Amino acid sequence: MLLSNLDLLATAPGGVARLRELILTLAVQGKLVPQDPADEPASVLLQKIRAEKDRLMAEGKIKRDKPLAEIGEEEKPFELPQGWEWASLATIGVINPRNDAPDETLASFVQMSSIPVEFSAAHASEPRPWKDIKSGFTQFAEGDVGVAKITPCFENGKSTVFQNLSNGIGAGTTELHIVRPLGGIERRYVLLFLKTPAFLKDGEAVMTGSAGQKRLPRSYFEGKPFPLPPLPEQSRIVTRVEELMRLCDALEAKGRLEAAQHAQLVSTLLGTLTASATPDELAENWQRVAQHFDLLLDRPQAIDALEQTLLQLAVRGLLVPQDPIDEPASVLLARIRAEKDRLIAAGQIKRDKPLPPVTDEDKPFELPVGWEWVRMGAVVNASEAGWSPACIGSPRRPGLWGVLKVSAVSWGEFDANANKELPSDLVPRPEYEVRDGDFLLSRANTAELVARSVVVEQAEPKLMLSDKIIRLAVSSQMNRSFLNMANNASYAREHYAVNASGTSSSMKNVSREVVLALPVPLPPLAEQSRIVTRVTALRRLCADLRQRLAERQSVQARLAEALVQQEAFA
Repeated sequence: MLLSNLDLLATAPGGVARLRELILTLAVQGKLVPQDPADEPASVLLQKIRAEKDRLMAEGKIKRDKPLAEIGEEEKPFELPQGWEWASLATIGVINPRNDAPDETLASFVQMSSIPVEFSAAHASEPRPWKDIKSGFTQFAEGDVGVAKITPCFENGKSTVFQNLSNGIGAGTTELHIVRPLGGIERRYVLLFLKTPAFLKDGEAVMTGSAGQKRLPRSYFEGKPFPLPPLPEQSRIVTRVEELMRLCDALEAKGRLEAAQHAQLVSTLLGTLTASATPDELAENWQRVAQHFDLLLDRPQAIDALEQTLLQLAVRGLLVPQDPIDEPASVLLARIRAEKDRLIAAGQIKRDKPLPPVTDEDKPFELPVGWEWVRMGAVVNASEAGWSPACIGSPRRPGLWGVLKVSAVSWGEFDANANKELPSDLVPRPEYEVRDGDFLLSRANTAELVARSVVVEQAEPKLMLSDKIIRLAVSSQMNRSFLNMANNASYAREHYAVNASGTSSSMKNVSREVVLALPVPLPPLAEQSRIVTRVTALRRLCADLRQRLAERQSVQARLAEALVQQEAFA
């Protein structure tokens, strides 16, 4: 059943991760490989382990262990196969053992960052003299099994079998619980138990300590019911798990390759649209691309790419036809300039600095007849940044003032909930309050999101701009929604990428000067309205596509989850 549904599990959102969890769950339930009646039962193995412990205690090599309470029926999460026994890590091994070695012995040191999450991955280590690491660190030896005990490392599944240690001993991070299995128990079977979803989920529920410093109690680690198979079956289980994990690796690699190939296909086909020089050529190329929409638009990233392509086509004048009777953009520019001069004369805005003309080198593409290239500053009367006091809470509580975070405008949609509460001892600054129709732009963000803009359709009261958000007072003669499209189009992204500053490779900043210098393709005002109407309709179609895709993925995920539950509880 498991293998026959691999395709569904692998293609569902998070499917391969769920498949890995299912493999581990089935392994410790005895459902991955058949039992062999000829195997010596686990009850005999437990007797041998008890005898080995008694010998080691008599020789003074380990401390006498404390008697453990018998595992009650209510503690057993499932029924074991014939020949298995319920035990605990404290029963089948030594918890947090110590090493005895000369100080000059070279040993292995293992940091938390070197301990893997994956079942099949090995830990890394570095050689150090034993005298340097024997105190103040957790000790372990070759074949010991360790699990991270601190959040979030435990929840992420960091655990390992210690192998290839210098002189067979090592030490490392103090945030580990260690078990040294006895009786020849297969170490990797113990490891897969520590990585099962049930062990991690139940352990997370009993962690103690403050947030960020929660730790797994030793009592849980050593006392959690442990399903113990016969020794030969342990080896068969580990072999089967390793085979299936390699299959999962292959499925993930296939998924990455398919995603890369799909992204290349989307880029190539959508690139033919943006390469169109005329509306007729665009219509012809669109027909070719439309034949492959089912294949192209089966991933959210492809819909994002389509939406970005539509913006680029819109600001190039290829989405709607030009009308010869429209008032040309040159006349519109004269009206914008006249409005600005009136406001300057009335003392309502400051005199603007002269902007350099848009040279041929600055123009990323040709414009239709009647359009003009201008700088952003030419169609903006004023600009201002907000205020960034030290804030508390996020988001603000009802009725209180808040300051917007840059994420409020990160994706071209205004998110009023992305704010921090203004402390009660600070006086709000109403001049920075967000207003209906505001054109906002984030001047600081990741390289991908820096200088994204939004038009606020309906503002919420008592929200202020931060100093990382610029408000542009767009001319009343201009369609601000068109200007927003131009600012978010891919050609504008390239302008900001080239001119952004910042020492970090991920976080970038743009100045108001860079924003106001953006070349803007300016259509006649009537055509701006037609373009906005067309793009709005097409973006609604993109939203519908996303919704249908999300619904389809949700169905896939539910089917995959049902299969997982069916296998786990069969």
